[in-house]
Amino acid sequence: MMKILKLTESNTGKMIRERRARDKAAEGVAQRIVNDVRRRGDRALLAWTKRLDGMELDRGEIWVSRDELRAARRAASGDLIRAIERAARNIRRVAERQKPQAWKLEVESGVRVAQIVRPLRSVGCYVPGGRFSLLSTLLMTVIPAQIAGVPEIVVASPRPNAALLAAAELLGVSRLARVGGAQAIAAFAYGTETIPRVDKIFGPGNRYVTAAKRLISADCAIDRLAGPTELLILSARGNPRYIAADLLAQAEHDPDAVALLVMPSRKLAVAVRAELLTQLEQLPKNNPAWRSTRDRGAILIASGMNAAIRFANEFAPEHLSLPDGDESLVKKINSAGSVFLGNFSAQPLGDYATGTNHVLPTAGWARVEGGLSTADFMKCFTVQKISRAGFRELAPTAKALAGAEGLLAHARAVEVRE
Repeated sequence: MMKILKLTESNTGKMIRERRARDKAAEGVAQRIVNDVRRRGDRALLAWTKRLDGMELDRGEIWVSRDELRAARRAASGDLIRAIERAARNIRRVAERQKPQAWKLEVESGVRVAQIVRPLRSVGCYVPGGRFSLLSTLLMTVIPAQIAGVPEIVVASPRPNAALLAAAELLGVSRLARVGGAQAIAAFAYGTETIPRVDKIFGPGNRYVTAAKRLISADCAIDRLAGPTELLILSARGNPRYIAADLLAQAEHDPDAVALLVMPSRKLAVAVRAELLTQLEQLPKNNPAWRSTRDRGAILIASGMNAAIRFANEFAPEHLSLPDGDESLVKKINSAGSVFLGNFSAQPLGDYATGTNHVLPTAGWARVEGGLSTADFMKCFTVQKISRAGFRELAPTAKALAGAEGLLAHARAVEVRE
């Protein structure tokens, strides 16, 4: 059962060290798989898929056929189709707003600079399979790629279920491979006879997927190391029933999920823990929330909300919930993947339908980066055009700086034009 602890420097430091520790065991396994797929291509991909996912495929079965996609859409209920369409519409609206813009600027007379925006050429979207096929992750990765204008979008997901296939068909996804794990990441990074090499890999995954992304990141760009999910709730007067439900919703993702509650009231903490137990009893015993709340969860009693805020900024959680609805607290937050403000801003709404992206930084990376956005699927580069008059104005500045750095050829490249 979730522990109630006093928030101290000691247990704060312990939690942060545990999150930052690299998973050497997972990296060892992932390294074997990555090396094998890089060396043997499809043969290794299929062998690891059989060994780890229990699926015996041949090369012709790696890709989901268009007929399967169409059949899944036809078989899907109207309620599911409408839910997918509404979520997709909101995600598109946010993704459009996030799109980087081209611009031009005359920085001084005769010196014009511009920003050019281009989509990446090819991306691989990884959609976790595990216990469930997360069709929401398909939406969160494919839609920003489409808004960015990426011409080649390849998806990989182990054991994609009918709902995911229906969503893929609705989005117009034409290349969906039924492979997963570290072997799918390796295939994206290096290519096989069947899976094309991509320029950048997107999407969260388990510890082995995260380890594989770390290992291949020198050879193929990745979005971020999105490991086991995290939720931190800060509350002084919240509703115990709502808080317990939010903690369990996040905890059921993975046995390694982190679910934390920080509050100054021990009385409220006891009420939340009692509610947690009541709601846990309504979940199957094999639900990961049983294990994650016991092993990775905690209720921390802080001296006050200022201490709770300091902890939140140091912990830099993936999801930060402020159910009290105090907007002044948001101004004090500088490190969080996504913030949920108010009693009715349930974290699952962000997972599915608000339009914000649920691929978020974990393990403290929210200190330096935010969630996935359209900008991650694009690249910006600059252009400069300098007139003769502009050259005459800038030449002395460039020569002086080149001389200070001892770069004689730089200075000469200016002098020959004078």
